[in-house]
Amino acid sequence: MKEEEIKKQPNKISELRQDLVTGDWVVIATARGKRPEEFANQEKIAEKEDPDKKCVFCYPDETDQEKSVLVYENGNDWTLRVLPNKFPAFSRNGDKVNHAEEGPYFKMDGVGFYEIVVTRDHEKSIALLDKLQVAEIIDAYQDRYIDLMNKKSVNYIDIFHNHGEKAGSTVPHPHSQIAAIPVISPYVKGELDGAEEYWLTNKECVYCTMANWESENKKRVIFENEDFIAFCPFSSRVAFEVWVMPKVHKPYFERITHEEKVACAEVLQIAMEKIYKALNNPDYNFYIHTSPCDGKDYPHFHWHIEILPHTSTWAGFELSTGIEVSTIEPEVAAEYLRNIN
Repeated sequence: MKEEEIKKQPNKISELRQDLVTGDWVVIATARGKRPEEFANQEKIAEKEDPDKKCVFCYPDETDQEKSVLVYENGNDWTLRVLPNKFPAFSRNGDKVNHAEEGPYFKMDGVGFYEIVVTRDHEKSIALLDKLQVAEIIDAYQDRYIDLMNKKSVNYIDIFHNHGEKAGSTVPHPHSQIAAIPVISPYVKGELDGAEEYWLTNKECVYCTMANWESENKKRVIFENEDFIAFCPFSSRVAFEVWVMPKVHKPYFERITHEEKVACAEVLQIAMEKIYKALNNPDYNFYIHTSPCDGKDYPHFHWHIEILPHTSTWAGFELSTGIEVSTIEPEVAAEYLRNIN
């Protein structure tokens, strides 16, 4: 049966298109569209912050940002706030997702929700915060996740943090982003499928297997407490890649308890601080991978955080094969990070 045709919408921000061979999804962000000539390589000039220009996140009420959907306060000032992204990749067009076919191809409206999680201090990244401040960030992630997961158009919620220009950050003020979307990404689907296959074959969680082995073996561990562990994964994709995960089997991030938030915050902050010191404040991305919120059950999955410092650039081999090249053994990277004070 042919899908419903997408109606022309003047406020459509993007659309999702599916690869006919792999089934992977891509976002065509039409609202962010550039003219063809703008993609030509141009010499970059280092930009310095204008001291007279107000930061859009320090002063959201004075810089025409949308109204915050969540605000944490301490005394007379705010400590964290969540506001809708002023330039989202997905449009808030209600609960209906229109689909269409174009010849053999399939696409749908790029609808969903896109939010920014902003901490108060303009200079301090997560590496420089204390664990309770980081726990507050995790609490905000959970708060917004629970609200967004109940939207009819949402099947997956991506929580991620970009730090530095190479990581895609366009605003220097520390912030995370939350994208609630109607599809499950191919990367997450690959993890879900692999975890399920391991579960069915071995009758245990693959992530629990990794966490238990690393905790006992120690050589790739960065830091751990009673509830969480940070380690350089055995098959690290980039130099100094670090994963943070619960030691006990936990499929759903949104079910994290207060005590677990504090324990997670301690491990995440220490891992980020060690990366900050060891690599001289590198650009990086981190993100949370958790079970989708599509109404299905995922007992075989185990939520976790992946931290990827930008220590190299993809070239022809990586792009043509999808095989990533890391130039340092994760055991050596872990030892180096572990000894950083």
